[in-house]
Amino acid sequence: MKITLLGGGLGSPDTLTLGAWKALQNAQVLVGARRVLESLPEGLTGEQYPEIAPQKIVSRLKQAMEEGKRAACVVLSGDVGFYSGARKLLPLLDFGPVEVLPGLSSPQYLACRLGMPWQDYHLVSAHGMGEEQVDPVGEVRCHKETFFLTGGQFTPQRICRRLKEEGWGDLPVTVGENLSYPEEIITRGTAAELAEREFASLSVMLVENPWPAPLCLTGGLPDDCFLRGKAPMTKQEVRAVSLAFLSPGERDTLWDVGAGTGSVSVELARLARRGRVYAVECGEEAFSLLEENKRRFALRNLFPVQGMAPEALEALPAPQGVFIGGSKGNLGTILQAARKKNPHVRVVINAIALETVHQALEELTNQGFVNIRVSQVAVSRGKEVGRYHMMTALNPVYVLGGEGSGL
Repeated sequence: MKITLLGGGLGSPDTLTLGAWKALQNAQVLVGARRVLESLPEGLTGEQYPEIAPQKIVSRLKQAMEEGKRAACVVLSGDVGFYSGARKLLPLLDFGPVEVLPGLSSPQYLACRLGMPWQDYHLVSAHGMGEEQVDPVGEVRCHKETFFLTGGQFTPQRICRRLKEEGWGDLPVTVGENLSYPEEIITRGTAAELAEREFASLSVMLVENPWPAPLCLTGGLPDDCFLRGKAPMTKQEVRAVSLAFLSPGERDTLWDVGAGTGSVSVELARLARRGRVYAVECGEEAFSLLEENKRRFALRNLFPVQGMAPEALEALPAPQGVFIGGSKGNLGTILQAARKKNPHVRVVINAIALETVHQALEELTNQGFVNIRVSQVAVSRGKEVGRYHMMTALNPVYVLGGEGSGL
């Protein structure tokens, strides 16, 4: 028996390809989701079986083969290569010849309705996903055009609310409801405007971001990139080593405790461009400079938090990495707070005084951190003196790192 996996388009028979139409006409058995089967053209003679679970589809096809059927179609919504069941189903169809036919997908259709190309779309399926699986703000932050398949808890309304809450409410958003059906509606507005609207369950959305986060592969920006004032700031060379110790991931949630002017916070937010960085600072002047540096670099994934650690850390989400540039004598409880949130957290500590180095090593060891490392960074910078250059030493800084070993 020949088996054809085909994309059924968006629901209207007009979105079927000619190849799919011919396969449907020749099929003696049609299998697919009930909604997909109900949207097929009239006049098809094949027996229809509503199934969506891969194993049940395989069982139905094997039964049809035993009954002597010659051709069967498994109809998938949209295109077979765009978040369809084909990925799980294809490896199971090893009992007969299989042909795969493409279909018209929702990003293609919406782009055509908008009169724009879709070749640069960043495609995201939020359908049926949980908070730990999809970060819609992180996806939008890094791309000019982000297309979402929505459904379940991630409705267009909820995604727009998330964008609005995190400072992206001015971004243009397009929502397509019931695409290709007679009740099709396409709505355009800002995320803030659409955050109060309800949309049909069969919806997709496009978010346009004219200012996507730049790709940053290394850390260690020059010191004069930052506004400083009289607040302390981690110097460029020390920052570069500290970032190498911490190794922030693109989607990480990170804390910068004792953020000062925010030089490390800014670097972390540029590297973790799909993540979030929470910069905790208790000093008023430093906190104002931190906010100014955030605006200077246009980092919407950087969240200044005014307060004293560890109390200010209680409401923050669990971090993958923590940088501690200043602890106000609370180093032990800060490390405890980080490990409580994430037993496998990575931490990096900067210290100048030998007493702080001793305390940091003691706390890291006693709290069960592993892979503990210590480096001293002693930097000298060239300074022009007449027609000569003289090296001027900066204060040596100790950089300590470790990883939580679990609870």
